[in-house]
Amino acid sequence: MNSQPGIFPTFFLSGFECSTFRWKDQGRRDLVEETQHRRFVEEDYALLRSLGIAVAREGIPWPLVDQGGGNFDFSSVEPMIAAMNRNQILPIWDLCHYGYPDDTTPFADDFSERFARYCRAAAEYVAARVPGPQYFTPMNETSFFAACGGEWGWVAPFGADKGTGKRLRLELCRAAIAGARAIRTVVPQSRMIHVDPLVQVVAPPDRPDLVEEARHMTFEDTFFAWDVISGQQHPEMGGSPEILDIVGCNVYAWGQMQYAEQGPNTALAPNTEGIVPLCELLERVWTRYHRPMIIAETSGLGDGRPAWLNDVMEESLAAVNRGIELHGVCLYPAVDMPDWHKGNWLNLGICDMVDEGGVLRRVPFAPYVTELRRWQKLLNRVTELDADPFDDPVDLGDVVAAARRMQPAPDENFH
Repeated sequence: MNSQPGIFPTFFLSGFECSTFRWKDQGRRDLVEETQHRRFVEEDYALLRSLGIAVAREGIPWPLVDQGGGNFDFSSVEPMIAAMNRNQILPIWDLCHYGYPDDTTPFADDFSERFARYCRAAAEYVAARVPGPQYFTPMNETSFFAACGGEWGWVAPFGADKGTGKRLRLELCRAAIAGARAIRTVVPQSRMIHVDPLVQVVAPPDRPDLVEEARHMTFEDTFFAWDVISGQQHPEMGGSPEILDIVGCNVYAWGQMQYAEQGPNTALAPNTEGIVPLCELLERVWTRYHRPMIIAETSGLGDGRPAWLNDVMEESLAAVNRGIELHGVCLYPAVDMPDWHKGNWLNLGICDMVDEGGVLRRVPFAPYVTELRRWQKLLNRVTELDADPFDDPVDLGDVVAAARRMQPAPDENFH
């Protein structure tokens, strides 16, 4: 009997890059195609099974399945569902990973209504085909989507100023709430995971006049979408703690930044003044919402991946010792992804990519896998899925016990 039942069957999760944005100079992109995940979906899910990971973030490509007029074609998702079921992996469905249909815009009067119809149809489709609990992320990284699509001009709708970014963020929140409510009309017990980056922003050392702007981005902008979805701001939109449900924090080294007046902020180098321990960032979220939490994406780069995982786990356990309810850590992505701007492989995944005549061979990065195995054992987690990985959820008591036993100290230079 679990002393403290968790939400998921395994503490470690993973996922696959599934963006379908319209990119600034390349038109519609499909990162599932670019990573050949559709082609190698069976191998990709067998990998997760062998690693003791029973939950994966997976995308439904709204621009590709929405045929207009309330008609949807989900056939592109069938290979994913078949491979998940064979390998006993539960999906967290990303329903809008930066991409929406060509014939609409987030500023359209009926955008949230159309998104809700799609979410309802997607929930009906997958719930009939994937057994077990149903997990959804209606709108991925609402705040980041609003910045790169409303302020920086990277993706549609190609806004290029802070005002447009703020308008876009609000409309994406409206759609996320409508989508979550629509899903629960057909799958009432489904769980929602609302994902955004967890960031810390400081002013440049020679610009004390920007301290307030950096503080606002850290303590207000970071939380705005979660605030709206939880009903703390703009309650007329219908947000509530039950809609927020599970808070998903994306954690990367470049989330600790120096404020820039124009364009994206600049990542802080290691050992730079202003870096805050991840433990404290996680505690900020917990104090604000007191909702179940996961780290929804995290990874280091290149050879730094094992050390990054160690740092994230130590910081996470330090946060558990401060009382946060952490239900999982998602090693993202499972297979590598290209840099959106340059196209080079980032060496970010559990597996690197080796191009063999146009075929992307998956090569697990052994030191990263070894570090994962070490942490699975430290937390008393499985290292390979058994015949029925869903018979018991994670016992969070094991995670709490490990945190108390290890007593990791927060580190200002954790990255």
